Amino acid sequence: MRDVKIPLSRYWLAASILLLAAILLSSCGARTPAPAADSTAPADVAVGVIKTGRKSLGRTMTISSELVPFQEIEVYAKESGYVKELNVDYGSRVQANQTLATLEIPELQSQLKQDDAAIRNAADQIAHAEDELSRVEAQHRVMQLQFERLSGVAKSKPALVAQQEVDDSEGKALESAAQVESAKSNRQSAQSLLAAAQAKREHDQVLFDYTKITAPFAGIVTQRYANLGTLLQAGTNSSTQAMPLVRLSEDDKFRLVIPVPESDVRYIHVGDPVGVMVPSLNRTFPGTVARFSVDVSQDTRTMHTEVDVLNPNRLLLPGLYAQATITLEHKDNVVFVPIQALSRQNNVSTVDVVDAAGKIEVRRVEPGIQTPDDAEIVSGLAEGEMVVISDRSGLRAGQIVRPQIAKPMQYQGQDDQ
Repeated sequence: MRDVKIPLSRYWLAASILLLAAILLSSCGARTPAPAADSTAPADVAVGVIKTGRKSLGRTMTISSELVPFQEIEVYAKESGYVKELNVDYGSRVQANQTLATLEIPELQSQLKQDDAAIRNAADQIAHAEDELSRVEAQHRVMQLQFERLSGVAKSKPALVAQQEVDDSEGKALESAAQVESAKSNRQSAQSLLAAAQAKREHDQVLFDYTKITAPFAGIVTQRYANLGTLLQAGTNSSTQAMPLVRLSEDDKFRLVIPVPESDVRYIHVGDPVGVMVPSLNRTFPGTVARFSVDVSQDTRTMHTEVDVLNPNRLLLPGLYAQATITLEHKDNVVFVPIQALSRQNNVSTVDVVDAAGKIEVRRVEPGIQTPDDAEIVSGLAEGEMVVISDRSGLRAGQIVRPQIAKPMQYQGQDDQ
């Protein structure tokens, strides 16, 4: 039998392999199943929490719009005429009923003279009618007395006065009475003519007063269209393209028209305060919800809402853009959590609460007002409880954690409510 010699290096390599295999087999045979999670084991997961508290919360809406004057009109002439006097120019500030310009209308001046003559003529006719009435009334009294005397004598002494004479006297008395009534009618007609002449004079005077074009309200002249000598057509005639005298704007108060979305219409009330921020002036002015249309536009699904903004210092100008911030909801002293603590699924809101034993409890809650940072909790959570605000994706109900007070995230550009 032939002896086989094995090299020493191969021997040690084979021995090492066998030893390693024995160790691995021993380890596999001795492995036992991992113990189940013990809820009483020390917590090894740290979570960021915050204690629930109370504060005032409010939900606001900010909409950009353009400032427009509370009133702005173009002032037209009521009667056609030439500009005789022009008292305003660009930027002129005027008061209500102040004369802006005076027109020259010779036809109206002539008409007023005719009216004065008609009034004098009617007055003369009244005087003549009154004189005629006085004359016929005197005659009637004489005729009536004669008839009464003859009638009395005829009754006391029938043979003394003929009946024919009594009848003639009665006829003359009746005729004079008719003349009195006719004179009264003539006087009434003359008085009516005088009243008509005076009414026409008043009408023409009203038209003549329109030669002075006045400001209907206090404001500032932002546009001037006419010069001295310009013929202004009557603004009441639709067949002509009348040119206005000036454009007048009321600048002590402005309107801010904002379209309120349909979902927020129920929160809008007359008198609600509004913060009006004007970026170009870097200032915020107080405003008030003054009026709204009480209906929702079918095209835009918004409600026309107007905010009045006072401008006592004349800082605001027409056409400036502004941002109106309206408080839609506001509650004081409510339980709240950071918005990041809420989880929503299938219209159900939950928070992860850490109890006194350090266990996670998934609690269903009912949220109320929600701001960009916080949410009101109407029910399901009490003040002072610890709520998880850190990542909750790896947490499960009943898990023991190590709570650590953390600071909630704040959205940039949002103010605390």
